[in-house]
Amino acid sequence: MGGILAIPVLIFAFFVLLMFIFTVKQQTAAIIERFGKFQSIRTSGLQFKIPVFDRIVGRINLKIQQLDVLVETKTKDDVFVKLKISVQFQVLKEKVYDAFYKLENPHDQITSYVFDVVRAEVPKMKLDDVFERKDDIAIAVKRELNEAMIDYGYDIIKTLVTDIDPDVQVKAAMNRINAAEREKVAAEYEAEAERIKIVAKARAEAESKRLQGQGIADQRREIARGLEESVEVLNNVGINSQEASALIVVTQHYDTLQSIGEETNTNLILLPNSPQAGSDMLNNMIASFVASNQIGEEMKKQNQATGIGNTKKKRTPPRSNDDINY
Repeated sequence: MGGILAIPVLIFAFFVLLMFIFTVKQQTAAIIERFGKFQSIRTSGLQFKIPVFDRIVGRINLKIQQLDVLVETKTKDDVFVKLKISVQFQVLKEKVYDAFYKLENPHDQITSYVFDVVRAEVPKMKLDDVFERKDDIAIAVKRELNEAMIDYGYDIIKTLVTDIDPDVQVKAAMNRINAAEREKVAAEYEAEAERIKIVAKARAEAESKRLQGQGIADQRREIARGLEESVEVLNNVGINSQEASALIVVTQHYDTLQSIGEETNTNLILLPNSPQAGSDMLNNMIASFVASNQIGEEMKKQNQATGIGNTKKKRTPPRSNDDINY
């Protein structure tokens, strides 16, 4: 009978013991009140309290926390923009009492200060300055929050401007401006590349023309030298310069026709293009034939004169004594 009664007693004692002890997690502080009055602050580990008299009224998180605040405001150039401000804060261990009893809702308090600072700073800037000076906005928010929240036991670790979102139409206009700017730069690069190509091509053409002109000059120099020699040869056989020139022109004319005719795939036909062309050609042909005949006659005379001078006289052999008549 005594053993049966001992079991409920032990169970009751166990529950009473549980009422005396409690645990606090790491990076957490527990607030103990006795009859509604602040008693103590307990940190992590196994803790004791008096049942019925002592009561855990709250727990404070001592970890670094982050609060994201979305603020909509207007810039100096009348552009509505939304800024996302991330605030990292922490409850100071030595000021857990102030954090718990002085401030009812810390998130709302921090949000209010963020709104106040952002709406005081951003209207002083143009939209482009907001993007460029977002660190200045974050520093201003941190400074203001530190001054206000330190009295409540909160330490502002860092503030960040994580997003800047202008109005949809403004973003579309900015995208068009950026696209136009990039197209302008691309056009400048393309124009520069085209200019380089044109300059290189012009230099190549100039060099080609220079070499071509040099070749033509050399060719004409050799032609002139050949013509000079031809005229000199013709003058030596009694043909004057005018007739020699006509003969050379006609000869070159027929050489050209011959070279054109040798091309098997050509379909070019050369015809006179003036009324006097036929008679001029005929006169040139007659002059060339006359000159040719004169050259032939002169060459025959020279050959005959040369043959007579070089012919040796035949010696008559002496007759024998039998052939002599006494």
